[in-house]
Amino acid sequence: MNRIFAGIFLGLLLSCGNPEPVVVKHACVHDWSDIRKDSVITVLAENSPASYFVYRGRNMGYEYELLYQFAKDMNIRLQVKMVHDLDTMIHLLHNCEGDIIAANLAITNQRSEGLGFSIPHMTTRMVLVQRKPDNYRKMKKDAIQDSLITEVSQLKGKTIHVWKHSTYFQQIHRLNAAYQLHMTIIGTEGDMITEELIRQVSDGEIDLTIADENIAQIDMNFYPNLDISLELSDDQQIAFVLRKSSHQLMDTLNYWLRDSHNKSTIGEVHRKYFERKNLSGKANKEFSSLKDGQLSPYDDLVKAECAKYGWDWRLILAIMYQESKFETWKVSWAGAFGLFGFMPGTAEQYGISPLSSPAEQIRAALEKLDKNYDEWAVEIKDSSECMNFTLATFNSGRGHIDDARRLCEKYGKDKNTWTGHVNEMLLNLSKPLYYRDDLVKNGYCRGVETYEYIIEVRQRYEEYKAAFPDGNPIALN
Repeated sequence: MNRIFAGIFLGLLLSCGNPEPVVVKHACVHDWSDIRKDSVITVLAENSPASYFVYRGRNMGYEYELLYQFAKDMNIRLQVKMVHDLDTMIHLLHNCEGDIIAANLAITNQRSEGLGFSIPHMTTRMVLVQRKPDNYRKMKKDAIQDSLITEVSQLKGKTIHVWKHSTYFQQIHRLNAAYQLHMTIIGTEGDMITEELIRQVSDGEIDLTIADENIAQIDMNFYPNLDISLELSDDQQIAFVLRKSSHQLMDTLNYWLRDSHNKSTIGEVHRKYFERKNLSGKANKEFSSLKDGQLSPYDDLVKAECAKYGWDWRLILAIMYQESKFETWKVSWAGAFGLFGFMPGTAEQYGISPLSSPAEQIRAALEKLDKNYDEWAVEIKDSSECMNFTLATFNSGRGHIDDARRLCEKYGKDKNTWTGHVNEMLLNLSKPLYYRDDLVKNGYCRGVETYEYIIEVRQRYEEYKAAFPDGNPIALN
């Protein structure tokens, strides 16, 4: 039996270097009124500290946090799709598979021909990333300065590595021609993100690269042997990208960005990522999607247990984060404890207690989830629907879900379909008219918690799949 959600594993991570887009003439229409109706706005984001990354299961990133605050103020849900190259982002945007692109994009005349830009939320410029002398800590400041490239003309004859589909690549070619520098310009492939090129300069693997100053500022927290003082472009305004047809969304987002009440929020988010080491540093720490492919401290334990059942380890970690944010000491107001929020009675059935190890808790969670899935699969043949009911049971117990299904039969809804049917009746179980019905065996239920739980777990799972695409889930026959 296949217990894996269908998904497309995206390619390797690309830089925020911003290739020029292909202009799309015929765009679909999905504007603010549609977003309000759906109560969700979809952001197409790149994997970078300036845009969006996942750290210990938590969504982070400068542009992500701005849009999260916008969505929160608008009382809608923010959904992120991590995409690893700009051309794909633009295609998805114009197909209405996303509403906004967050990719640290500079406003240019060429881009503006086919894309809409919000008002700028940040200004940056391109800078040269170079390495200080090995003994720079023992050198005087003037001596360090004398050893560095401080003028464009000093690039003559140098070798530089830059992503070949970026505006960096275009700019260094312009400078090379204008100043007759005779440089060796090595265009790297898209799997070499800007942060990786910066690391290679720091480690002496390559000599030079180019980055946007805001990105380079973050990486300076980890690579103090680098210098980024030489500017290679004029100021560039960074903005969010929308379809030109999204007039209502553009007006709404721009109003929010201009609102004086939000200026302090925008300023504080900017300081968090570009001026403070403790938060911006998370981008390059263990368990970051920008680092080494680990999502949590429990990846290996979860992968080993998932291999026994055929579950996708990223789905299990999405559930774990929802229940505990990977904190073993968590205890809810109702007494639920541990990584998966087991209630004491249920925990006893699966042989665990608050003192059980993470490995034991993970084993119990997989055992329960697999058991619940097999029970639902007898009645619900669609695997995706079956998974919804499995997650709902894990969150609220079987009794309330059965009550909601009985109400579905009474009110002409499909008891085997979650969205728009069983989940709506679960919401109704908080209303006396419904929970006092003779069909209801388990009484009142605060159904909104399970209603939101399914949405959030599945959304987080999709985000984890994009951020950690080497999942290699095992599908059972």
